[in-house]
Amino acid sequence: MPVSLLWAVDVYGQVYSLSTVGQQWEQCRDAQMEFKRVTAAQQCCWGIACDNSIYLNVHASDLPVRYKEETYENQRWNPVDGFSAHLLPSDRWQWSDVTGLQHQPMDSFQLPSSSWEWEGDWYIDENFEGDPTEKGGWTYAIDFPATYTKDKKWNSCVRRRRWLRYRRYKAMDAWAKIPSQQTTLPDPFSDISCGGWEISEEPRGRLSLWAVSLQGKVWFREGIYHHNPEGSSWEEVHLPGEVVQISCGPGDLVWAVLWEGQLIVREGINRDCPKGSAWVMVDSPSPEVGAIHVAVGVNVVWALTKDNKVWFRRGVNSHNPCGSGWLSMIGEMIMISVGLNDQVWAISCEDRAMYFRQGVTSSELSGKTWKAITVPRDGDRSHSSASATSLQSAGCFFSGEVRAQSVISDAESDIDKASADSASGHITFASPESFVDAPKDPSPDVPKPRIPKVTSDSFISELVSDRESGKTSKHVGSAAPSVLEEEAVSIEEEVKDPCVGAALSPNQSGGAPCSQWSNVDLEEAQIQQAETGAVQDSADTCSLSSVATYTLAMEDPYGADEHPLWAWVSGGSCSVDSHSQLSWFNCSVNTSLLQSVQSMSLSVSPAQTAAWRRQIFEQLNERTKREMDNFRHYEQAIEQSVWMKKGTMQWWRDWKPHKWIDVQFALEQFSGPEGNKDGILFIYYNYYEEKKYLHAFINEVTILVPVLNDSKHTFAIYTPERTKQRWPIRLAAATELEMHDWLALLSVSCCDSREIRGPPSKQAIWSITCKGDIFVSEPSPALEAMPYPIPCDQMFWRQVGGHLRLVECNSAGIVWGIGYDHTAWIYTGGYGGGFFQGLASSTDNIYTQTDVKSVYIFENQRWNPVTGYTNRGLPTDRYMWSDASGLHECTKTSTKPPSPQWTWVSDWAIDYSVSGGTDREGWQYAADFPASYHGYKTIKDFVRRRRWARKCKLTTTGPWQEIPPIPLSDVTVLPCAAQSTVDTVPVWAISNKGDVLCRLGVTALTPAGSSWLHVGTDQPFKSISIGAASQVWAIAKDGSAFYRGSVSPQSPAGDCWYHIPSPAKQKLKQVSVGRTSVCTVDENGNLWYRQGVTPSYPQGSSWEHISNNVRKVSIGPLDQVWVIADKVQGTHSLSCGTVCHRLGVQPLEPKGQSWDYGIGGGWDHITVRGNSLEPPRVRLPSLTDPSGPAPRSPLPVRSSDVNGSAVGC
Repeated sequence: MPVSLLWAVDVYGQVYSLSTVGQQWEQCRDAQMEFKRVTAAQQCCWGIACDNSIYLNVHASDLPVRYKEETYENQRWNPVDGFSAHLLPSDRWQWSDVTGLQHQPMDSFQLPSSSWEWEGDWYIDENFEGDPTEKGGWTYAIDFPATYTKDKKWNSCVRRRRWLRYRRYKAMDAWAKIPSQQTTLPDPFSDISCGGWEISEEPRGRLSLWAVSLQGKVWFREGIYHHNPEGSSWEEVHLPGEVVQISCGPGDLVWAVLWEGQLIVREGINRDCPKGSAWVMVDSPSPEVGAIHVAVGVNVVWALTKDNKVWFRRGVNSHNPCGSGWLSMIGEMIMISVGLNDQVWAISCEDRAMYFRQGVTSSELSGKTWKAITVPRDGDRSHSSASATSLQSAGCFFSGEVRAQSVISDAESDIDKASADSASGHITFASPESFVDAPKDPSPDVPKPRIPKVTSDSFISELVSDRESGKTSKHVGSAAPSVLEEEAVSIEEEVKDPCVGAALSPNQSGGAPCSQWSNVDLEEAQIQQAETGAVQDSADTCSLSSVATYTLAMEDPYGADEHPLWAWVSGGSCSVDSHSQLSWFNCSVNTSLLQSVQSMSLSVSPAQTAAWRRQIFEQLNERTKREMDNFRHYEQAIEQSVWMKKGTMQWWRDWKPHKWIDVQFALEQFSGPEGNKDGILFIYYNYYEEKKYLHAFINEVTILVPVLNDSKHTFAIYTPERTKQRWPIRLAAATELEMHDWLALLSVSCCDSREIRGPPSKQAIWSITCKGDIFVSEPSPALEAMPYPIPCDQMFWRQVGGHLRLVECNSAGIVWGIGYDHTAWIYTGGYGGGFFQGLASSTDNIYTQTDVKSVYIFENQRWNPVTGYTNRGLPTDRYMWSDASGLHECTKTSTKPPSPQWTWVSDWAIDYSVSGGTDREGWQYAADFPASYHGYKTIKDFVRRRRWARKCKLTTTGPWQEIPPIPLSDVTVLPCAAQSTVDTVPVWAISNKGDVLCRLGVTALTPAGSSWLHVGTDQPFKSISIGAASQVWAIAKDGSAFYRGSVSPQSPAGDCWYHIPSPAKQKLKQVSVGRTSVCTVDENGNLWYRQGVTPSYPQGSSWEHISNNVRKVSIGPLDQVWVIADKVQGTHSLSCGTVCHRLGVQPLEPKGQSWDYGIGGGWDHITVRGNSLEPPRVRLPSLTDPSGPAPRSPLPVRSSDVNGSAVGC
């Protein structure tokens, strides 16, 4: 479960946060003022302070917020001056934007607010479409505008170059005031809500912020995204009435409450119009009582009415944002908030406690019951003091129901008897019985304790509420203090503000006292006061912005055991699901029980403990001698045992026509006299009514692979011979549980026959299938032996629990992985997990792991002169709903998750992040199927397609722990030699946004490291690798290669990037660096080797082609070359995603000679960067030396392509 925060504000305006793995509320120390309410997103939190201004708190991260400013310098050539700044009158500005229409001199760029700072001065961008330009960064063209090139030609009459400058957001983990616009807003804000980051078509990093002003107007903040967290400007949204409160969900749901009690829903919210297009009216849940508060999530809407009743809206989703009807729920709340996974938090109107809605799942969105959150606040309870001036400015926090003070007889002189805190000037709340001189039977002039009515949109309409009438409280620190509406203030505060003293002594004047609370509400609150000081209830109307900041010279407004009194909660950044284990509900410990346990533990002395341990050890030794040692001379009664397990399965038969047939499957396992185990697999089938069988020895099985199938629970069994054929034994079990039982049993049998136990070694080779399953193989020293290495189709692979997209390791045992959802994971040293149980899995170091991936289908259309683009294609066309190849029909209803272990977590949505770009509706155009697609329509485009995506989620277990919070797209670990004693291991990574990061503090004992160090780049990157001597190479998203200079243990981040030209007309996509070798793979599947890399010139000189049809490459610490190749031809079939080993790699021939084919297809990633085992040195015998040993027959050498591609077609 990712760590996230729940944000809340108490009645004193203090902001707190509670972690999903924490057990106490942490106060936001930076807040120098009181806040009315907050609204949280995953990376930031917005709030409205007592001055009605909006503040932003961006969570601190190792990944900085950087914004790139750019401007272009334009020049034209003339015969006299050559290229100069003298342009024609019809030309663009000398300094302009990329279009040339906007004048942008360097001095016109200003920081948007004091929260930003410049990283450096302006500099020239010398990168052009992935290739380095000449010194000066100029690109040339015939005229403005035209196609620019980096080479100057005879007809180049104009040129331009780009200047860059970065600014960095510096106000991290601090409340920064959002700067006001040039035009002053009509009135202050009273409510705020953020969301919209999960709008299906919205690019990542965008955020929607909605605000309500005191006059009931709604405003939308434009331009909020990752690189500009403050946004740019406020835009007013037209309304059908005056709004008091608004709520925005993570998706496209926006609801608001009107003054009259009705609700309105925003429609038309999408990628192109995040503000939406129109409002739709929805009636209040109760016709007699209007709504006062609403909270929305992804597919839920909760509402509160003025009588504090809780309501749930049925049938809400993106296609029907209005829902279908209301359901009444149990509980009385004053405010409610919905989190990321539609989880719900609320604040009770009775005791101001916070409650969490338990039992909320995707199938039961309304949940089951409310459970109180009982965690304490953090230890440091110091609160900021508030002067009388700040007290007056905080008057807007009170409800419009301004009440006068009641008579307190002699209470001022006896405050110290009621609470010890009053000596330091604290405000003390007490019931009437707690005052020394208060009469036991209150007179009619003194109001009885009551539960004040609270309107949900008000931040604090009254201080606190009584638990029960007549309940006494002797001390402030009691568990449930009763509270009056009177405020007892110390003499010190009376001297500071005479008005406060007048408010405390209304008997001194017969008129209305001078109240320090200013009423800024727009409601017509009835303020009535009798001469006796009795308080009359005002009308139960909806106040707009009201909160009390009771922090008058306070050190701690709460008692020792008193829970905080909450006024607002925001779960917008809190990620909790039905499987989350929270520690929020069990923090109240029985004190007497704890003391008794402590007393018992203290009564046992260390000497007694040592004596007990010694006695137990002696007893165990005697038992061992009695039961084991005395019988060692007896022979074993059974020298070997044989047992068999049988079952019914389906087998994908080897002959045509291929189909599934029912078979009997059996595993016969036997153990020898020395304890070694082996076994045989049998598959019994019928062939033309003749019973036959197929068998395979357990010690010949090289891998057991679960196979993706949306309708069957299938797995494949490989042997060396079947690996050559590219045709494994495919079996299908009746149920998922049966398949997992067989896989676990067969895996244990294979490991026993090879005597492989425990976790993988530090030298292990890791690989990942296209399904996300993780496999390891223990390498033999002869794997890289020359001239006869072990064929890699004989390598044994065993599965490790978990689910990843890629994994990287080194020989120090440090293993990092990245999931499909870009979550980073670190290997914990265990083994097993997933479906491995019992002896097949370690008992510790196994954790829950989740992963989320997207399933894609394509909608295809063809143009015709009558109807334009329709889903009616030619008879030879692909399916109108298909996969990427167009060969298989895939509709929204027929497409299922990759396997039964996956579950859908979203609906189908248009995917705009397709290579080549899309138009506003997500379409890509081409002349015909299949062809090169582009995101704009031309006159020659007769077909089009668009991609739909749907997310699914997998929950499993494995020896992996999450490394929050930055999502990664690539990672690399320094490959170490076998005898290396490196203290700190360099780890580099690339975030999912393309930022380059260096991990600090990574050692063999702390493989997760401590923190990230950001390494600046001019553009986003997509691949990175570090080799021996800290050689760091990286690939940018435009396909260009870079080398990081001066990387060392003293300077782990280096100093600058060197742009390395790519191979001609190729865009690179992946790089791997070994001891001296650097290899890259381009987007066309070509494998390249960097020639001329030396210690004195680590950038190398040129690229040399090795092979084609390569998907990924991994260079080991000994410069071993392993790849994932496509289109590998076997004797039975063609496979894609095959593990291949480059043979003949040696110092004088680093490119190798030929390929050896291993396991596959269906493999997606491999890393050999942990295999630092030196191959044995083989001395070939001399033919003329008769004393030499007789020559052995060499191992059979497999046929392989010499100096050719890794694959044959």
